[in-house]
Amino acid sequence: MSNPIANWWRSQQFNSALKRGDTKKAVQLLQAIQKSGASFSWVEKLFRDKLQLDRYSQDYKREIENLTKQITSAPNHTLDPDEKFIKFIYETFNLVHHDEYKVQVTGIDQEIFDGFEASLVEYLQEEFSKFSEQQLAIKLEDAFEDIYNLKIGQDPNYSFSLTPHVYFMKYFLEGVYCIYLAWFLIYEDGLLPTQVKILDIAAGPGTVAYGLALFLKSGLNFFNIPPIHISYYSLEQQDAFQFRGLQFWRRYIESQISPINAYFRLVTADIFTWNYQAANLPHDFFDFIIISHCFFAEKNQRIQVNRIYQEIITKSLNSQGYVLLVIQDKKLFHLYNSQQSENVEQEKNIVIQFVSDLGLKLVWYRYLTSTDSRPPISTNKFAKFAQENLPKQLYMSPMMQKYLAQKYESCYTLDDYVILAQK
Repeated sequence: MSNPIANWWRSQQFNSALKRGDTKKAVQLLQAIQKSGASFSWVEKLFRDKLQLDRYSQDYKREIENLTKQITSAPNHTLDPDEKFIKFIYETFNLVHHDEYKVQVTGIDQEIFDGFEASLVEYLQEEFSKFSEQQLAIKLEDAFEDIYNLKIGQDPNYSFSLTPHVYFMKYFLEGVYCIYLAWFLIYEDGLLPTQVKILDIAAGPGTVAYGLALFLKSGLNFFNIPPIHISYYSLEQQDAFQFRGLQFWRRYIESQISPINAYFRLVTADIFTWNYQAANLPHDFFDFIIISHCFFAEKNQRIQVNRIYQEIITKSLNSQGYVLLVIQDKKLFHLYNSQQSENVEQEKNIVIQFVSDLGLKLVWYRYLTSTDSRPPISTNKFAKFAQENLPKQLYMSPMMQKYLAQKYESCYTLDDYVILAQK
């Protein structure tokens, strides 16, 4: 039976212990009050609740410590660079480092790219067979005039039904070729995760995803690739490019014996109005944010889009993530009113300025070029060099000659800066 006087006395002692800061004594008295069967005062209830919260907090901290130890001791979830595979890439692509930054490339993995190219040509031929010869000629002419703006540094309208198809014919293969090598450089540094989350800004038909898929396919002959999952988020203004890119992906990549496990999310939006949709991007999520050839020569546009890029990178790149930037040599130097030369210090300063303008710090960069010269050589001289030294587009060239009246044989060429940066 509860003794009111004894209970009152214990409560007084409890209050005195709290005032003195004697937590140990207060805990002993609280246990005694509970054991006696007396009801807790509001102060005693608060103290009891505080003790429970402290216990929960300690349990939580211990759980965090255990998980941290597990993560720290767990195997690194990146692909370990394989020496034989790296040697194969260097030999097959004829990679030559002329200095710390300039890498000449005059070769290709013929087995991988021939099959890819042949499948793309087959896809295009099926698409073109849907039109009469006269219809096709008119549509291709309109699309070619539209896409030609890229060649003279202007933005196409992308308003014609066959614009994506002409892009596939003229620019896609070389884009995949460049991105393939960019993924190789990332892999060579041990930075390619097996579960990779990618945001591709101005994604076009998904060149970034194709380059990664073909690179991983090349590696199958050298090592057992662990289960890989690609989460690929495409942000692109032209839904026709996204649709055609995904259509061909399903036809080619998903028909492979061991297809890459990939999840695609396609968001069609104009980067200049991105503020209206910023909330759609997950926060602190992506391992790689990639911006390839979407940089603007006009100063006001460049300032505006750089601000948007910075906002996206700040919000959506995870703390250990990377930003991959791909920009044509002429465009990079034009942005800073400079001429490309063999002055490596000038080049490095321009790259650092370019990265800094996006609020980033440089990790490394490589200038991927078909020739051994930074300054451009004459068109005639380069054409002769290409025909004699660079890998041919064996299946696409006849398409270009037939439908676009091209007089020469297409080759795989490079003139891009591949830049890796972090927040």
